[in-house]
Amino acid sequence: MTYHNTMITLDIKILEAIEAVNELETLRNKITLLRNALISANEMDFQTNEQAILLRKDVVLSEIEQILQAQTLERAKYYLARLKKGASQIKTNGINDLNLARWKELTVEGSSDYIVTDSLWTTEKKRVASGAHSAWYHGNFMPQIPAQMLRRYTKKGDWVLDPFMGSGTTLIECKRLGRNGFGIELNPEVIKEAWRLIQEEPNEQNVITEVCEGDSRNIALLPRLKQHGVEKVQLILMHPPYHDIIKFSANPNDLSNASNTETFLQLFGQIVDNVTPILQKERHLVLVIGDKYAKGEWIPLGFYCMQEIMQRNYCLKSIVVKNFEETRGKRNNKGLWQYRALMGGFYLFKHEYIMIFQKR
Repeated sequence: MTYHNTMITLDIKILEAIEAVNELETLRNKITLLRNALISANEMDFQTNEQAILLRKDVVLSEIEQILQAQTLERAKYYLARLKKGASQIKTNGINDLNLARWKELTVEGSSDYIVTDSLWTTEKKRVASGAHSAWYHGNFMPQIPAQMLRRYTKKGDWVLDPFMGSGTTLIECKRLGRNGFGIELNPEVIKEAWRLIQEEPNEQNVITEVCEGDSRNIALLPRLKQHGVEKVQLILMHPPYHDIIKFSANPNDLSNASNTETFLQLFGQIVDNVTPILQKERHLVLVIGDKYAKGEWIPLGFYCMQEIMQRNYCLKSIVVKNFEETRGKRNNKGLWQYRALMGGFYLFKHEYIMIFQKR
């Protein structure tokens, strides 16, 4: 039986009493009794003892099993002390709210608290369209991406900047996770619909959400932040157009209207130049980007953009490769595109990049 997302309480005093035992077999017997009691415990079975800590049932039982398999008293007590420490202490890295003393709870796939740590994301899930999220915007990305990035690289109350706001996916996730969000969008019609959806998302954590119409290459960011009593943001999350794959507007300042790759990169670099000064030192910039084909040639747009960012005093922390199963343009023409790939000697795009940078 699995207990994903099942929460139970564990009394620290019980662990301390077991820890005082100095005979391996007696310790095993007491741990076995504890394990059986936890297995039969009801979900969210709160105890009145103030030292009872809420924990994930599957993780606790896994730790207990390791104690039972220990071959020496010293090793059993080592695992027991680790369990007690994880249940009673909070340890963070200062960048996020994740409790690293209970890191195992975060690495159980399928749980609501799951944090992805692998560099290859393979999922059959489509974009979430629940709550304020909607699939109306041609070019929006999966809310799972900003949700993971926000939890990994920010804390509650931090500020997040999205220079390519689009349908507002990142700002909706900011409201859900208790982060302040600041979005910039060039297209006034897109802003109107995005703002309507953002407002539909409940603001249960009382965060600030600001949406600005403007060009991210030159919009004055600092004065707007100062209106809210801050001068720096803690995360920049960028999901620019993949050059001209999708034309988002007729605005000549829109990156999707760049005449060639070189111009696209020049415009993109200007945006990085404009947003970098307001990013707090040693905090992160996340770029979600894909490649493209042009005249029978693969254009490594993602890596070109990576170089643009790294030339501006950033270091590369990681590259995640995320698969996708379909796009609107190919959804009903799979056979045709497979034929074109065979004829043209190329491969169909099934991935995009999530690149994480840290400001030096």
